[in-house]
Amino acid sequence: MTNFDFGDGNGPVAAHQHSNGGGWVADTATVADTAYVGPDAKVYGNALVSGYAEVSRNACVYENAEVYGNARVSGNAEVSGYAEVFEYAQVYGYARMHGNARMHGNALVSGNALVSGNALVSGNAEVYEKAGVSGNALVYGDAKVCGKAKMSGNARVYGDAVISKKFTSIIRSDGYTFIYAPCADGKKRIIAGCRYFTMDEAVEHWTKTRGGTDLGDETMEILKFLKKVSK
Repeated sequence: MTNFDFGDGNGPVAAHQHSNGGGWVADTATVADTAYVGPDAKVYGNALVSGYAEVSRNACVYENAEVYGNARVSGNAEVSGYAEVFEYAQVYGYARMHGNARMHGNALVSGNALVSGNALVSGNAEVYEKAGVSGNALVYGDAKVCGKAKMSGNARVYGDAVISKKFTSIIRSDGYTFIYAPCADGKKRIIAGCRYFTMDEAVEHWTKTRGGTDLGDETMEILKFLKKVSK
């Protein structure tokens, strides 16, 4: 029996070098013959790497994490916990995915970014530099979260929004989260649930749909506040 120490504090455990790439795989982990594990990469714990997924350079996939489809994990990236990376998603640099976080589509997580909790990054979205996405936050479409921006709770960012620094979000009394964020075209937009409006469009929409109600009045106050603090 061959043993290998994965450096996780459990000492040497039964392991083998994967036939496609030569990387070390714990006998408790599952790696498909079609998947690639590079010579310096590691897969251990109860992790699963399947399909045509690739784990390369110094990347690690461990605990109960799953990487499958055509996904890529490279550089010094780590995917752990119950995190899932699939389809054509990529995690690289020093980025980390853990908890129950999920990535799919053509999404990219890189730099020193951290995606955790129940967060979802999908579509063509990107999370990079020192950004963090956690809780039940969703980042999708062509959205970008970067810099030192942190997203959490039930926040959603989508379309071509670019969140690059600390931003203000407000949760309405019914649980609806409002964000006022800059977008790729230079305009700022209100992002709330599935709504994606300029400030003028937002005022018009909620005046028509909620005008004369307590929730409508609350929404107008939220919009006024977001406009004020964003100046």
